[in-house]
Amino acid sequence: MDEFASPSLGTYTPALSIPGMLAERLARDPDDVFLERAAGMGGSWVPMTVAAFVAEVTAVAKGLVASGIEPGDRVGIMSRTRYEWTLVDFACWAAGAVGVPIYETSAPEQVRWIAGDSGTKLVVVETAAHAAVVAQVRDELPDLADVLVLNEDAITTLVARGATAGVTDAEIERRSALADGSTLATIIYTSGTTGRPKGVELTHGNFVALCREGAVGLRDVCAKPYSRTLLFMPLAHVFARFIEVLCVTTGATLGHTPDTRNLIAELGTFKPTFVLAVPRVFEKVYNSAEQKAGSGVKLRLFRWAAKVAITYSRALDTEGGPSGALKAQHALAGALVHRRLREALGGRAEFAVSGGAPLGERLGHFFRGIGVNVLEGYGLTETTAPTAVNRPELTKVGTVGPAFPGTALRVDDEGAIWVKGPHVFRGYRGMPEETAAVLVDGWFQTGDLGSLDADGYLTITGRKKEIIVTAGGKNVAPALLEDRLRGHPLVSQVVVVGDQRPFIGALVTLDADMLPGWLSMHGLPPMDVTTAARDPQVLEALDRAAERASQVVSRAESIRKIRVLTTDFTEANGYLTPSLKVKRAAVLKDFATEIDELYVDTRPGR
Repeated sequence: MDEFASPSLGTYTPALSIPGMLAERLARDPDDVFLERAAGMGGSWVPMTVAAFVAEVTAVAKGLVASGIEPGDRVGIMSRTRYEWTLVDFACWAAGAVGVPIYETSAPEQVRWIAGDSGTKLVVVETAAHAAVVAQVRDELPDLADVLVLNEDAITTLVARGATAGVTDAEIERRSALADGSTLATIIYTSGTTGRPKGVELTHGNFVALCREGAVGLRDVCAKPYSRTLLFMPLAHVFARFIEVLCVTTGATLGHTPDTRNLIAELGTFKPTFVLAVPRVFEKVYNSAEQKAGSGVKLRLFRWAAKVAITYSRALDTEGGPSGALKAQHALAGALVHRRLREALGGRAEFAVSGGAPLGERLGHFFRGIGVNVLEGYGLTETTAPTAVNRPELTKVGTVGPAFPGTALRVDDEGAIWVKGPHVFRGYRGMPEETAAVLVDGWFQTGDLGSLDADGYLTITGRKKEIIVTAGGKNVAPALLEDRLRGHPLVSQVVVVGDQRPFIGALVTLDADMLPGWLSMHGLPPMDVTTAARDPQVLEALDRAAERASQVVSRAESIRKIRVLTTDFTEANGYLTPSLKVKRAAVLKDFATEIDELYVDTRPGR
C-alpha cells in the first residue's frame, strides 16, 4: 500500500462559510474587479466590482427570502453557464439556502428525480423551454412552489419581491452568518453513468478549505494581480462551481460564456490567463490546428513545429535541459506556428487546467512546448473538485500530479485510490449504506484505480468497475486505450470491449466536424459518416491508430479489432452524461450485436 500527503498551505477556519469569504473580499478591496460581463455582440467586457456584485447578491437574496425561502431550503438552478447562475448561487448562500444544480440538458425524469429527492422549493431556469421541462413533472413535486425564468426577468422579479416585502440588509447579514464550515452548501447529483444519480452533499467547509489551499498552492496560476479566467464548462459541474468560489479568494477576474460555438472568438476578446477544460477541448484545438494547416508545405511545417514543441517539453524534464540547437528550433517554431496556436486560447493564457479524463502525455508536452502549461488534475464531485493536481513547480506530464495541498492519497494493494482531507463530502443524500461503503475511517474510496510513484505523483489507470477480464484471464483497464485512440482526429468516442472474450476490441464513432478536413488532407472525396464508416482507407487509418494506441500495453491488452459505428455518442441520444462521460453500460447493452460481430473472424490475420 502506497500513501502520500501534501502539507497544508492555507489557513482553514472551521467557522468560515462561502458568504464569509465574500465578506472578507469585500472588506479587503470593495473596488476591486470581481468579474466582467459580455456587452452585446461587440466583443467588449464590462467590469463589475466586488461591491457591485455583493449589492446584486444581497438584492436577489432578499427576493428569495420574500419568496418564502428559509435557511436550509433548496433552490434549483437550471441554466447554461452565465453570470446569472453565479449571482443566484451566491444569493442562495447569502439567504442561507442550498443551491441544487440541474444540467440544462436534463430530461423531465432527471429533473423530477433531482428536484424531488432534494426537496427543492424554488427553481430558477434559463429559458421557457426549461420551464416547460419542469412543468411536465411539476405535479410530482409537492415541495416546488415557484419556477422563475432568467430570460423572462427572473432577476428583476426577485429584486422587486425583496423590495416590496421590505426585507432588510440586516436579515441577509443574519442569514449569511448562520452558516459555518459544517453547514450544507449544495447538493450535486452525480452524472450517473450507471444507475440513478446520487445526491452528493458538500458543505461550506468543503469549499472553503479547498479554496484556501488552492489560493496558495495555485498562486501562480490564479492569484496573480492580472489572473483571469473565462468559464465555459457547465456550472452544474463541481469543477466550475469550485472555480467561481475560488475566484472570490484569489482575486482572479471571472467571466462567463454560455455558447461554446463562439468560444474561440470570446477567448480572443476576454483573454484569460488560465483556461479550464476537459481533455476533449485540447484534442480539438490540436486536431483543428493540424487540419487548418491543410496539406503540402504548410502541413509539414505544422507537424515539424508540433514535434519540436513535444521534444522541447520533454527535454525540460531532463537533467541537461534542451540543447542549444533545440532551443533555436523551438524559437523558430514559436515564431512560425506556436504563436498562432496560443492565440486560439486568447493570446495571454499561461496555464490550462485539464480534468475529467486523462489528457495523454504527448498532448501535455505539446501544449507545454508551445508555451501553455497544461496542469492535469484529478477530482470527483465527492471531493469538491481537485484532489490531486500538477502545479507550476510540481509537474510531471502524464500524471495528475501530487495530492492537493492539505490532502492525503492512498493506493491500496489492489490499486484502488483513496482520498482524505477537509474537502471530502459528508455523504450521499438519504443513502447511509452507500455512504458508509465509501467513507471508511475518514478515507473516501473513489472507485478509481491508479498508482503513486516514489515522489507521490498519481497516475490514473482506470475505473474499478470498468476493468475488463478477457477469456484468457487478463485484466485490462480500458481508459488508457480509449484516451489514446480518441486523440486521432477522426475519432469522436471510443468504448473498449472484451470482457470474457478472446481479445480486446473497440467500438469507435467518427467526429463529423473533423471528417471533411481529414478526407481532404488525405486526397479522398467528400463522404458522410455512414459512408466513411465503411471506407477501406478510413478503416485502415483507424486500424493504424488503434495499433499506435496499443503500443503502451502488452499484446494481450492491445486493441486487436475495431468496429466503426455510424451513430455518435451524445447526451441527446443517452450515451453521454452531461459531463461528457460515456455511459458504458448503455453502450454495451444497445450495441451488443456490433460487439458480437467484432469476434466473428471476417478479416485475415485478425
